[in-house]
Amino acid sequence: MIELLIVVAIILIIAAIAIPNLLRARIAANESSAVSSLRTINTAQVTYLTGYPQIGYAPTLVALGPGGVGSVCPAGGPLSTAACLIDSTLSNAATAGTAKSGYYFGYGVTANAGINVQYVVGTSPAAFNVTGVRNFCTNEDGVLHMKAGASGSVPITAGCDNTWPVLQ
Repeated sequence: MIELLIVVAIILIIAAIAIPNLLRARIAANESSAVSSLRTINTAQVTYLTGYPQIGYAPTLVALGPGGVGSVCPAGGPLSTAACLIDSTLSNAATAGTAKSGYYFGYGVTANAGINVQYVVGTSPAAFNVTGVRNFCTNEDGVLHMKAGASGSVPITAGCDNTWPVLQ
């Protein structure tokens, strides 16, 4: 009986060491996915701008994707409202319950003479200190920025500038 207790105690000690490391690895993977998604959005924006110069940058994240949650590309091909440049999961990761890899995405555009000339994409963890600990953002210059997150933070949709340190 004592031998069994010793084995259980050893297993609990190993679990106490391993679980925090596993959670940190999960957070790192989620943050890496969020950064990769921002790079994908930057590439999609350049493609959208080239394909729809009369609109400029996409008016919404949904316009970069195939449409609503779970949608596929329109049968007639891409449209300015469903360009099919990013997947449905990413294009709809802006509302509660639709996070992509533990991160929500916010999006904002600035128009001039009816053409979208600037955009900002921001991310924040869906559950701070569980799915991530940093917020990220990028804009039309393609530079990725980050800030330490906080509980209850929301993705930014404007102001991704030099006040946010550049992601190294």
